[in-house]
Amino acid sequence: MSPKQQRGEATVELLLDAALRVYAESGEQGLTVSAITKTSGVSLGSLYHHFGSIDGLINALTQRWLGRLLTELAGALAHTRTARSGIRAVTRTYLAFIQEHRTASLLLHSSRADQQGMARGQELRDNQEARISAFAVWIQHHIDSGELAPLPQPLVESLVLGPIVATARRWLSGIEDMSLDEAAKILPDRIYRSVAAEPK
Repeated sequence: MSPKQQRGEATVELLLDAALRVYAESGEQGLTVSAITKTSGVSLGSLYHHFGSIDGLINALTQRWLGRLLTELAGALAHTRTARSGIRAVTRTYLAFIQEHRTASLLLHSSRADQQGMARGQELRDNQEARISAFAVWIQHHIDSGELAPLPQPLVESLVLGPIVATARRWLSGIEDMSLDEAAKILPDRIYRSVAAEPK
């Protein structure tokens, strides 16, 4: 990598880190060009050069953290043997991630991220294909083995992740009427029952 490319990557990192700090301090309304350039020390021209717009920067930040979350989930699945243990690992990993990275998780679960997901769903899935496909392969393997019900993969994905995401959103919104540790103990078996194959 040339020195110019290294400087470019360092600038991108500065801007992304600054955007997350601004988001932590001021929320979505605080994510302005002036706040990010002031926090990062990077020029306005550099921000537009690397991201095209403030929206481009925020989308890149969201994608960065989505990629990290999906990587951790794929890593957790790689160390499991059964569907039941996989669901337990995904639940614990997801809930631990939001607890450890609360600010980034607030961004990932924000209405802005939801709107992006609705407007650019296929494009976003394509960008994260390698990480998402690990989950799809895991689902198909356990459907083929007969442990999971022979349902469409997207439906199994929704049944597994839906309750976890709903719990995460509730906790992130400040409704802390149940601990995440308690949720990590209760959810996996309940989720497993919803996707397990019927006993023969």
